[in-house]
Amino acid sequence: MAAIDWERIELDYRAGIKTLRQIAEEHGITHGAINKRAKRDGWVRDLSQKIQAKADALVSKAAVSSEVSRESKFTERQVVDANAQTVADVRLAHRHDIHRARRLTNALLSELEQQTDPQTLALLSDLGDALRNPDERGNDKLNDLYQAIISLPERSKTLKVLAESLQKLVDMERTAFGMDKEPPREASQLGEWLAAMGVSGRSALPVVKDAEGDA
Repeated sequence: MAAIDWERIELDYRAGIKTLRQIAEEHGITHGAINKRAKRDGWVRDLSQKIQAKADALVSKAAVSSEVSRESKFTERQVVDANAQTVADVRLAHRHDIHRARRLTNALLSELEQQTDPQTLALLSDLGDALRNPDERGNDKLNDLYQAIISLPERSKTLKVLAESLQKLVDMERTAFGMDKEPPREASQLGEWLAAMGVSGRSALPVVKDAEGDA
């Protein structure tokens, strides 16, 4: 059985990034044994602030550092660098996902904008009229559903959902880029826009009613 690397365990413990159970599993011991050793030797988990500061620097430069060799002796600086890279990778992944979500939201907004064009609306309405095929009672529920989908209330509801999604993405993006200390003006403008539309809290938009007729 290999000897327990208590020096490495101490450095991981002091780093404050990994949980005790993670450290214990990596070294094949119990977290209770680590707690006992930490109490005996006076270990303190005191490097987390240095790690977070280093992570900020790595994210801003999008740098990727080479991994520290397992055979080398870990110094405090190496522990900070290695753990900061882990945090930086997570934050960079968050930025990528948020960018994808914003791109998709903007694409949906562009699609809604095209649908709202007067000429497009007229064509969609004419198409619905041409395809209308009422039954013996004069009802065409499928066509009524189509007309509801292209109606102003339905498009307004879609705009509300997209605007709220964009506002949330702006907040998430500010967090991912460390802009929380700055006044979130863009998010505030979106909030004012939603309020002006009457969609803050309970929606004030008209509701599309089902077409009258027998089921």
